[in-house]
Amino acid sequence: MYSEEDDDFIKPEKLPIYRKGKEIFDMVRKITDLIPEDNEYLMDIKSCMLSDAAQLTVKVAGAEAAELYDLKMESAAIIRKAARDLMVQNHSLDMFGFEYVEYYKIVRELIEEYRLLFIDWVAGFDKWDYVIDRWGLFNPPGVGPFDKDPDDDIPFRGFDDDPDE
Repeated sequence: MYSEEDDDFIKPEKLPIYRKGKEIFDMVRKITDLIPEDNEYLMDIKSCMLSDAAQLTVKVAGAEAAELYDLKMESAAIIRKAARDLMVQNHSLDMFGFEYVEYYKIVRELIEEYRLLFIDWVAGFDKWDYVIDRWGLFNPPGVGPFDKDPDDDIPFRGFDDDPDE
């Protein structure tokens, strides 16, 4: 577990991508607060939008706590999906008669800013800190799901083994 004294540890709240995600969540919340509570369809859309917006910070924090490349990439994939879903929610709002759909342009602009931060954030993942993803989705470049794990060549001593024997 990290502590604040660790040289490499950065609180997620200090990262530009995290702060932008919080800004997006706050804007989505303000816009969805305008949704009339008697419109069941729009209330369902509101729920989805708030959930997607929350993923933009929650998964950044989770990825920052994880050290392994595949765990970071898994969080990044979830973030990408949530952001892409948010980008198109204005269509659902419009389709179900949301009166203030033009405000959603603000969210789309913020997501574009987030996307650019996301690219830099993912590029900073340590590609050498990994275990092989046997599903093949989140391996660093050049590593495949059927590759031999170099750790398999390291002899394992049991916890009860005496190293002097």
